[in-house]
Amino acid sequence: MLKNRAMFLLLGWIITALWPALNVVAGEDYLLGGGDTVTITVYDQPDLSTQARISQNKGTITFPLLGEVAIAGLSTEQAGRKLARQLEQGGYLKHPQVSVSVKEFLSQKIPVMGEVNSPGEYSLTGESRVVDLISQAGGLKPDAADVIVVVKKEGDKSVRHKIDMLRFYAGDMSQNIHVSKGDFILVPKMDTFYIHGEVKRPGMYRLERGMTVMQALSVGGGLSDRGSLSGMKVTRTKEDGNTEKVGVELTDKLKPNDVLYVKERLF
Repeated sequence: MLKNRAMFLLLGWIITALWPALNVVAGEDYLLGGGDTVTITVYDQPDLSTQARISQNKGTITFPLLGEVAIAGLSTEQAGRKLARQLEQGGYLKHPQVSVSVKEFLSQKIPVMGEVNSPGEYSLTGESRVVDLISQAGGLKPDAADVIVVVKKEGDKSVRHKIDMLRFYAGDMSQNIHVSKGDFILVPKMDTFYIHGEVKRPGMYRLERGMTVMQALSVGGGLSDRGSLSGMKVTRTKEDGNTEKVGVELTDKLKPNDVLYVKERLF
């Protein structure tokens, strides 16, 4: 189990490190906004090709021959068509071909909080997905949970989506959902359990999925010379916040925040 966990963490680091290189072009569904920097290319007219930053207050760029042109709220394809139309209507070019791409995305950001290396707000592209934003935030911390929460605005409601990172690392791309303006990404802390009593390494540990008492004992280094497998108990927090003590066997599964106690053998 620990070997698998290490493999998933390594794979996650590789994917997080390389993912931005796979998603650098804005899709048609990305709407330009104030602060974005765009690259404008006019086919066969290098003197008109330029870079421009969209103004925050007016949502405009300054373009040769045309002056100020409002492109905020348009997709890159729509902005290219608008510039081409104005160049043609102004009598400057016949049948111009204009392409617009985004060099810097600054207008649309969403927060990425919790167990990431650099929490904060990060820029979206048209194809932004959960892993893109996690990568921008510096990747997951070692004590991050395996399930990430994405809160999305759907109509007038906020809907929580759970993203299973272990499934994603195993190749399930359906876990890497699109994110858009108004969304919120939260990376919770890992679930833990405690083991005390007659074990070699008592303390707090990550609770792996489906972890049994036997596996927990292994993580804790096994029984001490005086430890006993008989009469093991778990102190468990109930839904009402109170705790209860439960007898457990080796094959029983632990729950988050369980405290496993191993007794001393009598003889």
